[in-house]
Amino acid sequence: MRFSVIASAVVAAIVGFGGTLALIIAAANALGATQAQTASWVTASCLAMVAATGYLSWRYKMPIISAWSTPGLALIGSSIGFTMPQAVGAFIVTAIAIILTGLIKPISTFVSKIPASIASGMLAGVLFAFLIGAARTVPIDPLFVLPLVLLFFVIRLFNPAMAVLAVLFGGVIFAFATGRVASVPAIELSTLNLIMPVFDMHAMIGLALPLYLVTMASQNLPGFAVLRAAGYEPPTASALQVTGLVSLFSAPFGAITSNMAAISAAICTGPDAHPDPAKRWLTGPFYALSYLVFAIFGASLVALFAVLPAPLIALVAGLALIGAFVNALALSLKIEEERLAAIVTFAVTASGITIAGIGAAFWALVAGLLVAGLEHAKKRS
Repeated sequence: MRFSVIASAVVAAIVGFGGTLALIIAAANALGATQAQTASWVTASCLAMVAATGYLSWRYKMPIISAWSTPGLALIGSSIGFTMPQAVGAFIVTAIAIILTGLIKPISTFVSKIPASIASGMLAGVLFAFLIGAARTVPIDPLFVLPLVLLFFVIRLFNPAMAVLAVLFGGVIFAFATGRVASVPAIELSTLNLIMPVFDMHAMIGLALPLYLVTMASQNLPGFAVLRAAGYEPPTASALQVTGLVSLFSAPFGAITSNMAAISAAICTGPDAHPDPAKRWLTGPFYALSYLVFAIFGASLVALFAVLPAPLIALVAGLALIGAFVNALALSLKIEEERLAAIVTFAVTASGITIAGIGAAFWALVAGLLVAGLEHAKKRS
């Protein structure tokens, strides 16, 4: 045991939690969730991380790190017309789909055949709304926002992983120091609130299907790739089954889908965590312990975010997704023959249109596949 194991695990947990908590708040607000439901969402999601990471790391003696679906949060935050009970129904269906993917190989094979350019175009379109939202905070309160933007890009030069946290913590201190926050909420322990799911067909198509696809393409696949790059052979099927199972149990309490981590996993799988690859799995239990602490005080953290200036939440959410947006856009344009389909997918997703009660992400996927099909047919003729 080395201190670097504990340090790497705690840093990974703080980066994963603090860098995306604003996205949970934004997604919950888009669904009309109450503060109690949002707190339950955070608590249940953290407990899911505790269960998945703790079990998988111990069982397979690998630093198998889980996280919640960041692109999924962005998808929900940019969706319009859905309620919290409908989202819970979509979370349950997505969890079952992930479990089946781990159990039935043809399903994962089918998902892998969706062109990466189209999946990335859809993800880029989802993330684009948050980047625009961050930019729109500047004219609202420039004296507050612009120093934080400058702080982000300066810190990013030296430590990209800590840049968002610097804006978050710096923004909180700045908000209190300048009187933008009237009072500090009292510390309270978290509770779980059961939310009865609504299995609405529009939500299944407009939320569950896109959530499943972006979680698989933008979280699970990169997460497995990080482990392989570090010299491990991850138990793909078991990891999908476990993350799907914890998602199924946590969904009724408002938690979004759990999946493999990428950025957090990179912190825990490298030599900085431990020089011996066989000992790096020890980061998993400490990562899980960190999320247990977050779970206990989740209600207090949500209450704090509730009194912070709205521009700060939008700014942190947008800045947290810049890297993911750049990567998604680059992947969508990587293959020249698929660029048109990718751009159509991106444009339809970013438009935010709703047709027949079904959101833009689904129609973007349909449009992108149709364009790709036409291009493919032209080449064969």
